[in-house]
Amino acid sequence: MKHVLALAFLALGLVAALQPLPALAELADREKPVNIEANRLTVDDRNKVHVFEGNVVLTQGSLVIKGDRLVVTQGPDGFQTGVATGSDKRPATFRQKREGSNEFVEGEAERIEYDSRAERARLFNQARVESGGDEVRGHYIEYDALSEKYFVTNQPGTSAATAGDSRVRAVIQPKGSAAEPGSEAPQKSQ
Repeated sequence: MKHVLALAFLALGLVAALQPLPALAELADREKPVNIEANRLTVDDRNKVHVFEGNVVLTQGSLVIKGDRLVVTQGPDGFQTGVATGSDKRPATFRQKREGSNEFVEGEAERIEYDSRAERARLFNQARVESGGDEVRGHYIEYDALSEKYFVTNQPGTSAATAGDSRVRAVIQPKGSAAEPGSEAPQKSQ
């Protein structure tokens, strides 16, 4: 059951990585059962490795993680790491409802990793996170749940790549404006 908790932590870490403001994932999701469907499952009890392959779908409440492969490993200290990968045609994805809102946080990358000891999520290659109309894109997105900080860069680490499309991109929507769905346009004074 601990490997299932690792998947839940992976999902929560991924959700947190997408949010520049302190908007939390749906808290009730933590109390929901984790369900995983895949075409194949390989369990290595000796090494504490569970490999789900082929159209993997993890759900826990409003959280949905999809990928071609999901590997959950438990270390001797009880901490887990999870790695979700996409296929040649589709990236690994996640989607979860935000706490106290009808908005969802969505993200995708070729590979998504979560380390429960460090409480750190990392999205690799063609990484994208969207929340409330805001979006960030880069080759690498990292979220540290302990410090509640994340950064987007063109490669892991702090040095910048010098070749190719090495720019990160962000779209930040105005809040409380007419552009926001459900808000009213300000009235002109006469």
